[in-house]
Amino acid sequence: MLSTVLLLAVLACKESNEIDFDKEKQAILKLHKAQRDYHFDKDSIAFANQLSNQFISVNKGEIKKPERSHTISRYHNYFSSVEFLKWDDISDPVIRFSNDGSMAYTIVDKIVEVSNKAIEGSLSKDKTHFAWTAIYKKYGNEWKIDCVTSTNKPVKD
Repeated sequence: MLSTVLLLAVLACKESNEIDFDKEKQAILKLHKAQRDYHFDKDSIAFANQLSNQFISVNKGEIKKPERSHTISRYHNYFSSVEFLKWDDISDPVIRFSNDGSMAYTIVDKIVEVSNKAIEGSLSKDKTHFAWTAIYKKYGNEWKIDCVTSTNKPVKD
């Protein structure tokens, strides 16, 4: 009898600790989709809020650990200088999780098209193909981006 009770207790604990990876995938996709809104809404603060305090950027041959205020300023300047015409996935992001569900990564393939003001005041359009990997870590019940490694190349029409 005691062994049956212990077995049931162990199984109950195991079931309560199982990770709902479909639910976690939807949470990551929600963050991914919100990034698009933050670009079109020019919301540098909400964009920066997705990044962890340990955030690392790997881009253009440089590894940086920017302070939050620098990230907000950088994106504010960028968002203020362009109008987003397109910020669209070419394919669905690839999302993978660690076995314990505490970390995840996305692989993103995206076309970004902007119009920007040239120095003379005229408008020009730029179209760029971006590919990046974002590494997410779960802090409590909240996913944050710990690292992004990004590449890009101009698109010739």
